[in-house]
Amino acid sequence: MKDLTFEQKRSLSRQEAADQLTALADALREGGDAELELGSGTLGLRIPDDLHSEMEVEIGDGEVELEIELTWPTARTRATPPRKNAPAGAARRSTGAGRTKSAKRSAAKSS
Repeated sequence: MKDLTFEQKRSLSRQEAADQLTALADALREGGDAELELGSGTLGLRIPDDLHSEMEVEIGDGEVELEIELTWPTARTRATPPRKNAPAGAARRSTGAGRTKSAKRSAAKSS
């Protein structure tokens, strides 16, 4: 389940599209807490230093579709110090090494 979904579909002039992308680029460049003007409201986002990106271009049916997707975790990530070897017989904590990617995301969202 998603915590929040925002979708906006509308026709733009080339200049309006450039302005929207420029505002997004400025927010990415600034990082930290960014505010994006979207339609009649403002969306505040925490943008970390490292992101994952995907770009997809589809050409067909008389159209060009360009999708740019940026993803990052919602929780702040902390570096975890390496674990020392536990004494024999001591209980071990699960690190989640065997979980699937979606299970890890679910666990991260619930914490």
